[in-house]
Amino acid sequence: MNKDKKTGFKTQIGGQALIEGVMMRGPEVEAMAVRLPSGEIDVEQWDLKPAKWYRKCPFIRGPFNFVTSMVDGYKCLSKSADKSMQGIEEEPSKFEKWLTDKLGDKLMAAVMVIASVLGVALALGLFILIPATVTKAISKFIEMPDIVKNIIEGVIKMAVFIVYIALTALLKDIRRTYEYHGAEHKTIACYEAGEELTVENVKKHRRFHPRCGTSFMFLVLFISIIVTSLFRIQWGNLWLRVICKLLILPVIVSVAYELIKLAGRYDNILTKIISAPGLWIQRLTTREPDSGEIECAIAAFMPCIPKEKGADRW
Repeated sequence: MNKDKKTGFKTQIGGQALIEGVMMRGPEVEAMAVRLPSGEIDVEQWDLKPAKWYRKCPFIRGPFNFVTSMVDGYKCLSKSADKSMQGIEEEPSKFEKWLTDKLGDKLMAAVMVIASVLGVALALGLFILIPATVTKAISKFIEMPDIVKNIIEGVIKMAVFIVYIALTALLKDIRRTYEYHGAEHKTIACYEAGEELTVENVKKHRRFHPRCGTSFMFLVLFISIIVTSLFRIQWGNLWLRVICKLLILPVIVSVAYELIKLAGRYDNILTKIISAPGLWIQRLTTREPDSGEIECAIAAFMPCIPKEKGADRW
């Protein structure tokens, strides 16, 4: 373990909160640790394939790495849900029995596809269709230039995002997942400080981290205002506007991805400005973890530390 407590360092290792656990991804290994109903921590790890050129090239890698992270994250999330329910017997409903009979081994794959489609539809509705519809409705009563409409639309997007997070935090299971999210961040911060990964050391660190999915989502929403204005997408046809925004989404994701990488790599006035809004929103998406949740985060993190010293640094 690096003991450079004076300067610290920035690691490339990142993670994601799961159901009763944490997933961590290093340069060579990905691992997940889940607390089983028995109280034991189940750790699973696997080697990562070398990244293709398009996942390394700046301003091209963003959309590809984003999709890969989403797919891997969802698989780990689904797997953690199964592991956290091991040994807990529940009588399946008639509908579940019918699905099992009809789909057999393909049931889980079908569920993942349906959930992904519903998730994309929800995201499109909340963050593209609804803000655009509300803004256009307002513009019928108040005449305003397109740039003002873009700003109003962006503010609505951010408001929807924050309200959505705040409402989900009221759910007990989601709140617990946010605690694991905090454990993930604190563990990474402890490692970057060059301290030994123990529960007590991890507890001392902040639960906010600049290289976080929450911060990334905020940057996507913020940059969309700028990009939409630059491309001058017209407000005449609402559905045409929605389609155009989907087409330029990869551009927005690319820029946001590079900024979040920059914020995770350097610590200066520019990166602090970039990170500030996302760090504030993380007050909603992270909670202070307990000792057991931190143990899970440490267990997931340890296999991801590369054998070659410094191989995980920027």
